Amino acid sequence: MALQPCLTEPITMLSDTSVVINLNATGCADAVLRALPHRVAVIDIVRAELDSGSPRERNDAALIGRLVDDDLIKVVSLNETASLLFETLVIGPSAMTLDDGEAATIAYAVANGATAVIDEKKANRICAERFPGLPVICTVDLLAHPAVRSRLGDALLADAVYGALYHGRMRVPLHHRAWVIELVGMTRAAECVSLPRSARASYETS
Repeated sequence: MALQPCLTEPITMLSDTSVVINLNATGCADAVLRALPHRVAVIDIVRAELDSGSPRERNDAALIGRLVDDDLIKVVSLNETASLLFETLVIGPSAMTLDDGEAATIAYAVANGATAVIDEKKANRICAERFPGLPVICTVDLLAHPAVRSRLGDALLADAVYGALYHGRMRVPLHHRAWVIELVGMTRAAECVSLPRSARASYETS
């Protein structure tokens, strides 16, 4: 799997709410973050969304709190430039606006020259249309990073990706699906509703 160019430099990456949930769902978010050669941050708005969210099987707010306390995730805020961008991403027709966490993540990344880690299709489309120069990656890119793969090993990595799929309902872009399904195996992939039914039913491992 080719490494995203923006993952070859030690730069700050911003993760939105769904990405944090996916990382928590791996069961080894601390190991993943320790392995990555980047500073990972979340917007205070994202942390607030987790704090005020509905109860989940996993306590994502408490988990991210521990990651922050261990200095594995930095919590940042929007500056004036990013706040102006944020407003343009949350005000307007629904087809061109995002939820607060995604919008804040993108606005901060644009204003501060960071990489945005976002999984949702709509957010990726808006980024491509409005900010074509913004580096955007997804949760799978983090998990597939060579440093993470080396630290976890194949078996633990497979369990981590399965956890993100099954418990976090991680979205997997088309170009990553073959690798993900081969890694976790068809039996477990078939249990993951975030993967398209066609991919779960028809993929054959090589």
